[in-house]
Amino acid sequence: MEVIEGCRLPVLRRNQENEDEWPLAEILSVKDISGRKVFYVHYIDFNKRLDEWVTPERLDLKKIQFPKKEAKTPTKNGLPGSRPNSPERDLKTFDLSLHSSTAGIGKTIPTPGLPYLATSASLQRVPVVKLPDRTNSIENVTKNLLSKRKLEAVSLATQCSPATPVAAAPEIPTPVYAQQNGSARRPVPAVVGRKRKANCLGTDEDSQDSSDGIPSAPRMTGSLVSDRSHDDIVTRMKNIECIELGRHRLKPWYFSPYPQELTSLPVLYLCEFCLKYLKSLKCLQRHLTKCNLRHPPGNEIYRKGTISFFEIDGRKNKNYSQNLCLLAKCFLDHKTLYYDTDPFLFYVMTEYDCKGFHIVGYFSKEKESTEDYNVACILTLPPYQRRGYGKLLIEFSYELSKVEGKTGTPEKPLSDLGLLSYRSYWSQTILEILMELKSETGERPQITINEISELTSIKKEDVISTLQYLNLINYYKGQYILTLSEDIVEGHEKAMLKRHLRIDSKCLHFTPKDWSKRGKW
Repeated sequence: MEVIEGCRLPVLRRNQENEDEWPLAEILSVKDISGRKVFYVHYIDFNKRLDEWVTPERLDLKKIQFPKKEAKTPTKNGLPGSRPNSPERDLKTFDLSLHSSTAGIGKTIPTPGLPYLATSASLQRVPVVKLPDRTNSIENVTKNLLSKRKLEAVSLATQCSPATPVAAAPEIPTPVYAQQNGSARRPVPAVVGRKRKANCLGTDEDSQDSSDGIPSAPRMTGSLVSDRSHDDIVTRMKNIECIELGRHRLKPWYFSPYPQELTSLPVLYLCEFCLKYLKSLKCLQRHLTKCNLRHPPGNEIYRKGTISFFEIDGRKNKNYSQNLCLLAKCFLDHKTLYYDTDPFLFYVMTEYDCKGFHIVGYFSKEKESTEDYNVACILTLPPYQRRGYGKLLIEFSYELSKVEGKTGTPEKPLSDLGLLSYRSYWSQTILEILMELKSETGERPQITINEISELTSIKKEDVISTLQYLNLINYYKGQYILTLSEDIVEGHEKAMLKRHLRIDSKCLHFTPKDWSKRGKW
């Protein structure tokens, strides 16, 4: 029985608990190494970064599914249709007898989805209630709310789905109350927000026009969202084995369009200051004797301790920007790569030591965004992940939005890790605002959705979706109220104790530019 490309069958792998499992996988490629076949597999319903080369011993041939012969694709106006990414499979299986360890084949953990939040005129002014540990007139309100819905503790670091766009509602006079310690403040009228455009994931301008992947003409604006219709078997496979960047060796997660002659090397060497790629250690050492950079090009706009941020213009520093995009594509699957970096600004976060400024992560943003995007791509390099740098990048992007006097949102779709970081940041930032509310007259503190958006520069739609994700929104006596349970408060306080890295606005030296004037490009 010959295993060919397109087959699906169980493949042995180790999970996070270091236990054996047999998830269903698709064979993407087959090659011979020293007379022995190895197979490149993609685990169905798993992230592509887990794709790998496996030996025949890890394949379970008893439940192999062969691909059907491809039928002629339908035509439209006399033109052939596009070829599907994966051929249909013959579901006929062979011997169904399997050992007990295959019981979990194809088992995946569902991602909790975010229910769509239907807006009404009263949702624009949302009462916010924190449940105090005391007995008074609010006790009856608490009992009513608890009888309708049990308040559950919500972890601030759980995986989530993208924020659901919510249309702005008209202004109404209903105030938003935030109850906390029996105090209150005067309600502030809501400001009517703009509706987001329906097509926010890119237009025809965002697709690559030429066959070699380079746009036929420079784009003056555009999204970095990947157009999945251009996927083929080559871009679905990792093409770089290992990258050496400074003192770190990185294992890429996804395909990146480095030159073909470099993809067969066991290690690709990068200069950690200019990000130029070289084929050998000797070439890197010779390059370092000539490279004068010890920090990213551009202006240093923030420094506190050992952390610095550099602003890089994609037009003025093309080579660095393109090399940065090539590196980032190794770890970002949802974004495409454009060689025209003119419409973008890049903000690179670095860590300083005696040898120079070492890149930790970065985010890019459009100089002009019609959708109020304040981030196009965002990445923390793997050696620096799970150390608080991701939230620091996000916080810095919103700090820039505050200086610009705008509200912002990241370009969708985000990666799975990006979703985790953004949802956690939104939750902590909004809860921080609600818990700091004070009152002087003994009544409930009051705040509006628009006020939260203005204080944090988080777009109103993201504020509303986060409030619903945290299960804070309740309906009581004809109006919406936000109820902070003790579990939510306790979880937030624990999360904030672990968050040591914060942006200090006093250390930011940034002057926004009006990019609508083409002369500034």
